[in-house]
Amino acid sequence: MIAAAIIDWWKFKVPNKLTFPLIISGWVLGLANNFGLEAGAGGIGSALAGTFLGLGLLLPIYAIGGMGAGDVKMTMGFGSWIGAFYGLPECLGIIFWAFCAGTIVGGVIAMAMILLRGQYGKNILHVREIVGDLFAAQSLGDIADKANRRRSRWHRLPYGVPLCIGFLGYLFFLM
Repeated sequence: MIAAAIIDWWKFKVPNKLTFPLIISGWVLGLANNFGLEAGAGGIGSALAGTFLGLGLLLPIYAIGGMGAGDVKMTMGFGSWIGAFYGLPECLGIIFWAFCAGTIVGGVIAMAMILLRGQYGKNILHVREIVGDLFAAQSLGDIADKANRRRSRWHRLPYGVPLCIGFLGYLFFLM
């Protein structure tokens, strides 16, 4: 996850070469636990549940153009490993609260970016447009199309970074 966050910061992209092995290795760990490895409390079912919780938390944001697929897949990988290591139901709470921590970190970074740039009026206008789209659009596709048309005006935040900070920070908090 740290490598994915660094690459996301640098290139605004989380590569599949990192995310797919992260997801699949979590599943393999869960499967190995089912066959007696005992490297964690969860099996393949917990790893899959964690993967799909990670997908479910970020899919709505991705669907409306709010983040890239790499961030979603990175979260799915985190979910697969946490599921395989902690098992059900503990992994579900860990994934959810780590996601919340990542969201808070992302908000703090976004606020710092806004303060450093000093373009408060533009940011307020962008938020107003986005919220208006959420309530006025006919479909998710319509929201995504409008978001893509505004993309050139965005000050982008590589969201893999705050997600990684939130996930790892929450795990350190648990320890």
